[in-house]
Amino acid sequence: MDKYILRMKPIFQEKIWGGNRLNTVFGYDIPSDHTGECWAISGHPGGDCAIVGGPFDGKTVAGLWKERRELFGNLPGDLFPLLIKIIDARENLSIQVHPDDAYAGAHENGALGKTECWYVLDCDERATIIIGHNASSKEEMARMVEENRWTELLREVPIHKGDFFQINPGCLHAIKGGTLILETQQSSDVTYRFYDYGRLENGKPRKLHIAQSLDVTTAPFAPWKGEQEKAKAGDAEITHLVTCPYYSVYHGVLDGKTELTFDKPFVNLSILAGSGTLDGQPVKKGDHLLLTADYGEARLEGKLEFIYSHV
Repeated sequence: MDKYILRMKPIFQEKIWGGNRLNTVFGYDIPSDHTGECWAISGHPGGDCAIVGGPFDGKTVAGLWKERRELFGNLPGDLFPLLIKIIDARENLSIQVHPDDAYAGAHENGALGKTECWYVLDCDERATIIIGHNASSKEEMARMVEENRWTELLREVPIHKGDFFQINPGCLHAIKGGTLILETQQSSDVTYRFYDYGRLENGKPRKLHIAQSLDVTTAPFAPWKGEQEKAKAGDAEITHLVTCPYYSVYHGVLDGKTELTFDKPFVNLSILAGSGTLDGQPVKKGDHLLLTADYGEARLEGKLEFIYSHV
């Protein structure tokens, strides 16, 4: 079967908490200085990326998923399963939680749940995130919410560039201001907003989903424990960040050349820094590519930092 490298045209989403680092760091042409998200590889109805160049120029990920499923190894499902984002949080995101597939399917018109993970691309000194909570049970959590004891309830942890976090459904979380991350997630936009610091958007508080949040939050909180393995591949160091039921994610640093074998239904590849070539095609920081089914040997050359993922 023919193999293709599909080059994505990212989609940008403006957010109350967004900034301008998608422009200053990655050079993207963003809509405003409140741009919070770059949907880099997506076939989601909320942002369906177009392909640039090659035989599928102008087609979208969702369009190809529908018409040319063999490019994705004939995977089942109505939606291209993964969504890759870069998130620029100039200010704190709301405290939120995501449901699993069963809850989302039952309560959100058959939508997928949302399992996601974060790789910290950059952050301010002394930056933190919210991940998890300190309540021993749902009853205690409901009481703390009612009494507005958010500082006591929420578990805040320091972060540094290069940190990685897996966020399973039911895990309370929030990216805080001064943080730039790459997120790999299920293709879902179902988010329950638990707390929003009393912020106003267009003069009104943003909608909260307290009942649903209490419904789906796991209590007590169980931290994710993942082992990260490093391996050499030619002149590259590859770190296996996570494998869960929805995705496997890897981080790579290359100075020279390497050959990676991609024998999956598809592979998402995001270039985080540097420049070089992928099978002779030029690639640089800010490029997002999708390698089609059973791509086989991919030769990368140059000085590059990248993240790749597959189902």
